[in-house]
Amino acid sequence: MENCPSCKLWLFRVFPFLRWWPMVDRDSTKADLISGITGAMIVLPQGVAFATIAGMPPEYGLYAAMVPAIIAALFGSSWHLVSGPTTAISIAVFAAVNNFAEPGSPQFVSMVLTLTFLTGLFQLILGLARMGVLVNFISHTVVIGFTAGAALLIAASQVKSFFGIAIERGAHFHVVIEQLILQIGNINPYVATVGTVTLVVGILSKRFIPKLPYMIVAMVVGSILAYLMNLEFGAAVTKIKTVGALPSHLPPLSMPDFSYSTIHKVLFPALVVTMLALTEAVSIGRSIAIKSEQRIDGNQEFIGQGLSNLIGSFFSGYASAGSFNRSGVNYSSGARTPLATVFASVFLLLILLLVAPLASYLPTAAMAGILFLVAWGLIDFHHIVSIGKTSKAETVVLWVTLLGTLVDLEKGIFFGILLSLTLYLYRVSRPAIAPEVPAKEEGAYHLMDAHGHHECPQFRIVRINGSIFFGAVDHVQSSLIQIDEANPDQKTVMIVASGINFIDVAGAEMLAQEARRRRKLGGGLYFYRCKDSIRKFLRKSDKLDDIGEGGFFPAMSNWIHPIYDTLNPEICRNCKYRIFSTCHERLPGGEPRTEP
Repeated sequence: MENCPSCKLWLFRVFPFLRWWPMVDRDSTKADLISGITGAMIVLPQGVAFATIAGMPPEYGLYAAMVPAIIAALFGSSWHLVSGPTTAISIAVFAAVNNFAEPGSPQFVSMVLTLTFLTGLFQLILGLARMGVLVNFISHTVVIGFTAGAALLIAASQVKSFFGIAIERGAHFHVVIEQLILQIGNINPYVATVGTVTLVVGILSKRFIPKLPYMIVAMVVGSILAYLMNLEFGAAVTKIKTVGALPSHLPPLSMPDFSYSTIHKVLFPALVVTMLALTEAVSIGRSIAIKSEQRIDGNQEFIGQGLSNLIGSFFSGYASAGSFNRSGVNYSSGARTPLATVFASVFLLLILLLVAPLASYLPTAAMAGILFLVAWGLIDFHHIVSIGKTSKAETVVLWVTLLGTLVDLEKGIFFGILLSLTLYLYRVSRPAIAPEVPAKEEGAYHLMDAHGHHECPQFRIVRINGSIFFGAVDHVQSSLIQIDEANPDQKTVMIVASGINFIDVAGAEMLAQEARRRRKLGGGLYFYRCKDSIRKFLRKSDKLDDIGEGGFFPAMSNWIHPIYDTLNPEICRNCKYRIFSTCHERLPGGEPRTEP
């Protein structure tokens, strides 16, 4: 193996945990054990909360944090990324299956497992096909808008549990707000008190005792308050509902529903969850890798996430992704290797076996209060304000995604991505084209912005910053034609091409056509500081002959003399600007200037 680098590389790709396994020692194991205990404590209330959001029985949120988390840790590339149920994925799962089955029912669970299997399959295929680059097309603005919209949907889904009023499950956001206003007189004071106290305790504990898991503190206080209320007034009066006891056993084996009708229903939502989960996992992994100075392989992360969901669907785990909270806690608590995630899953199982019966005392109102806290924490107010101040286009993308998510979660993120890509394509299809003139410093070779300076009446210099591809051809061609339309004497153009990184066949054809057109006018088309790759492409596409080998000038070359001699000497004779040094010495063709 030592003598076969390619074999070693292949083995690392198939079994990526072999890369970090040599790092495991007594010290790292101790650090990973401590981090694992912390992670298990964090995920216990989160798992129950996220499962509630997804419409799944509470225990499924814990199942999703066990086997899937271990698989993702062993086959991903990040040493600190922790996978499991997340808010955005949970609400996407609920939105996808809510219209086809009653949340919490066996049919609902079966369809969610099918969606999870398909999500894992798509992720694995993308990873094996080395398509990790796809997540780069989901802009940060879209993620912020989607997350904020998902946060509002989370809060809306918990309004009925928080206030104890009757609202149809799965009602649209505006319907929930409308019903809350209409039923404000029917709010159950006991239920609302439990929810409010839980919410306030969660806020205060997070603020003043950050070392303790604020979710657990808030849940315990809310549960005790509900218990005391039921003792004092009676459960028939308070009408405080509880989550119910969780089953205390290993994650049961499960089987997704592979019938055509189910696959047909969840196929498109699975694509949404796939891209959303991969975006979360890779972005979180990269953000932590910046701190840990570790390199993240996006394709390997795709494979790890794919195997996680694929295998997890057979162990009662619903769709999972990288968890920002758990990953951040994992890193900050001193985890050295992915073994910390393995330990966390084992400790979570032990905790579940011990405390599962206590969930029968957990009020749904307290859970609603916790989810209000989760929803508030998801809204990135800082970046929303920053985007509003810096870019109108990005602000539109943000609000289209956010509002679209409120109307239809699945389509909301796609509308955001589509609009974001459309605006991007619009920008790159209109590369910046700015006129330039030679710098006035003696002996200077560089050019400067022409605005505020005189230009040559016969010769235009323009800088193009951007690629000349099929989408930008019309804009570039129109701009070049407008030069001689505005001033018929400006028949010669030189393009400062240092900012052109790419030209396709359509772009090459347009430049050749423009060169031929300008020669017919009596002028020419020239290039200054053109990249070798661009010139090679023009040669391969047989367009270099149309422009001419002599039409290209490298950096710091004397381009003015050969171009100056092609200009009309009579126009130069009467020119008052004389922006080139040669203009003061002679006329085009060699005749010396005699006038001052």
